Amino acid sequence: MLELIGLAPGSTRVATTNVLMTQRGPLFLSDTAINVNPSASDLTKIAQMTAGVVKMFGMEPVMAMISYSNFGSSKNQTATKVGEAVAYLHKRHPNLLVDGELQADFALNSEMLQDTFPFSKLAGKKVNTLIFPNLESGNITYKLLKELNQADSIGPIMMGMRKPVHILQLEASVDEIVNMTAIAVIDAQQKEKLTESQKG
Repeated sequence: MLELIGLAPGSTRVATTNVLMTQRGPLFLSDTAINVNPSASDLTKIAQMTAGVVKMFGMEPVMAMISYSNFGSSKNQTATKVGEAVAYLHKRHPNLLVDGELQADFALNSEMLQDTFPFSKLAGKKVNTLIFPNLESGNITYKLLKELNQADSIGPIMMGMRKPVHILQLEASVDEIVNMTAIAVIDAQQKEKLTESQKG
């Protein structure tokens, strides 16, 4: 895909997100299939692209950047790069509702987050998007949630491509194929609108 189709104008990175239909509503998880060990800069791009997909679904992105630590409690590079990505997003994209680094339980439990970290931009909010620090954590998490909770999964949805192109996983069900086809159609419509607005 990368060689034949290429990146969207302005894109320097591709990534994927999966949408899980959970009891709390749709939950977007990125990156689940492409970037093995993204840098802080890569994570900012993944977050921005994921926010675009969430909006494509007609939702406002409420994003937690996930780690094994909370707000600088670890100085390990795996955690600090997440904090660096969040700091960049806060500075350059202040209207984007994102915070971290956060452990997953704090991200998903709004009361616990409010009680422990009331200063967080996500305090009292219902997070609908999780950005993971590396591929293994994102991929393992979405597959665990999918199997344990029998949650419907849409994806991986490709982000950053020039044309609407997406991935079907090995052993994809009929429902997953139908859902991905619908996403490809919506993606095509969005890209066409963007192209027309740029021409105008």
